[in-house]
This record gives sequence, C-alpha cells and structure tokens, in this order.
Amino acid sequence: MRKRARLIYNPTSGREALAHDLVEILGIFEQAGYETSAFATTPAPNSAADEARRCAKDGFELIVAAGGDGTINQVVNGLAGLKRRPKMAIIPAGTTNDYARALRIPRNDSVAAAKVVLKNQTVKMDIGQAGEQYFINIAAGGMLTELTYDVPSQLKSIFGYAAYLAKGAELLPRVKPVEMDLKYDGGHYQGKASMFFLALTNSVGGFEQLVPDASLDDGKFTMIIVKTSNLAKMLHLMTLVLNGGKHINDPSIIYVKTSKVVAKPADKDRLMINLDGEYGGDAPMTFRNLKQHIEMFADTDRIPDEAITDTDPELEDAERHFVSAVDQLPAATEDDEKTE
Repeated sequence: MRKRARLIYNPTSGREALAHDLVEILGIFEQAGYETSAFATTPAPNSAADEARRCAKDGFELIVAAGGDGTINQVVNGLAGLKRRPKMAIIPAGTTNDYARALRIPRNDSVAAAKVVLKNQTVKMDIGQAGEQYFINIAAGGMLTELTYDVPSQLKSIFGYAAYLAKGAELLPRVKPVEMDLKYDGGHYQGKASMFFLALTNSVGGFEQLVPDASLDDGKFTMIIVKTSNLAKMLHLMTLVLNGGKHINDPSIIYVKTSKVVAKPADKDRLMINLDGEYGGDAPMTFRNLKQHIEMFADTDRIPDEAITDTDPELEDAERHFVSAVDQLPAATEDDEKTE
C-alpha cells in the first residue's frame, strides 16, 4: 500500500503565489513515493490544525504545511498531542518564514522547497508547549512583543520583513519595562525587563544571530531576558546582535539554556504572551520543551553541524551499555601489557 501525504495550504499566505505551483508541487511528493492530496484552509478557527489531526488519525504518513509560520504552527498544534505523529514537510509562503530559514528550505521558490523531500533528510525537531498550546519557534512576553500584533497583515504581505523593521523603529521609544518573575532550570529572575523570549531555532524575526548557538533538537530552549528598556542601550544591543551575536555577553542580557520556564508578572502588570508571532494568552504560564517531538524534512546538508545533535535513542542506549560494560572489565595487569 502506497504512503499517503496531505498538503495543507493557506491560499492567502504571502503573495498568494502557491496556487500557481500547486500541480507541480503535488507531482514532486508523488515522485517521492506519496499518494498526495491537498486541502485549502478556510477562515474557520483551527482549520489547519483540525485537518492535520484528522489526517494523522486516518493513518497518513506525511503532512505538508504550506504557508507562513502561522500555518506551520497550526499544523503542529494539530499533531503535537497525538501519540502517533506523521512526518512533516513545509513549503514557506509567508512573510519572514523563520522556520524555513532554520531548516534551510528555500523561501522564495515553492517548487524548490517541495523538492527538499526528494533528499529524504529529516530532523527530529524540538517544539515548545505553553499550557494547552504548542509553538515551533518562539515564545515571548513583554512590551517588545507587541510589535507583531501591530503590523497589519496586508502590510506584511506587501512589504514583508521591512514592515516589521519599520514598526519596530516606531515602537522602540515607547517600550516600558515590566516586573517579571521567571523561574528556569537552575535560576530565578525577579525584576524589571522589557521582554523575555524562548527560542527553538536560530532564526527569530529574520535575525540569525539572535541565538547564535541554537540547537534544533537538544531539548533546551534558548532563553533571553532583556533587562534594559533604555533606548540607547537597546539600539546598542541590536548592533551587537548584527555584529556576530555578541549581545549574549552583555550585562543587560541574561542568556541561558533551559528545558522549562514558569513565567508570571511580579505585580499587577499584564504580561501578554506571544507564541510564534500571535497572541497566546496572559501569564502566568508554564513552558516546556518537548525534545525531538516532530520529525521534519529539512536540507540537513546545509544546517550547521552544531545545530543538530544527530543522536538516535537506540544508538545512545547502545553507547551507554558499551561504556557500562567497559567499566566492568578487569583492569589490565602488567603481564597483560607485556603479552601485547
């Protein structure tokens, strides 16, 4: 019996060019060995998530998310809570396409993005869980995160990432610190901060140096707490980001790896939470890293080696048994060494 794939696509993502290539894209997944069908998302809430969940329960082996990071987020939310989760592929058709950037999938050519499946390379990606929701790239809280809410969707589609930069320049002078209480692995921060965020990849808002040492599958978030809201200092931090990720050593930054975070406002201030660019509720909220939870097709030849741990659970188990067995061997005697 042939394997089945379901292409879930957002017909309004980005510049709406995906529909033009749809027949050719379906043919590529057929070439990869999948009997492939397509589903166009609707304005109904959770349209992509519901379809992804239905297909997974029906036994599909591959779910393809075609659209922006929001579409990918929805598909992952449809699959993440299931015991049996099919593989995923993505075809970027949004504005910043952070997830595709991290997986080294072509972002301006839908056909080339689909052809990544022909390389048959995958990564078991970490994802984040925030309450009952899941996220693929970032979770954040604080005044700076309002940026993504304030950029109109039409402006995003026409001007792309430039729209975020323009809005950021407008918002920065109005950033105010929020009293936060953040518990994480081995640490506890209580105090004012303009924002905190948890990153799962190295691409955040189009910046690849914000998390220069990100790993895609190590079971850890990269947590950054920006303690300052001083405009001059914020601009200085941005120059450090662009200058090779040197911000991570700045005293205004807390930069740590953690598998869990409990976030809450430290006083009566509201702490809004952003999940993959969309409003995800208010703190208090607990964030957990689900290690290697979704297997994604990617161009692993182009992903830096340090971004993938490349470990197999069975191989890790075998290595542990080997080390244990070696430790139990009798120590070599002087006579043994002479015999050699």
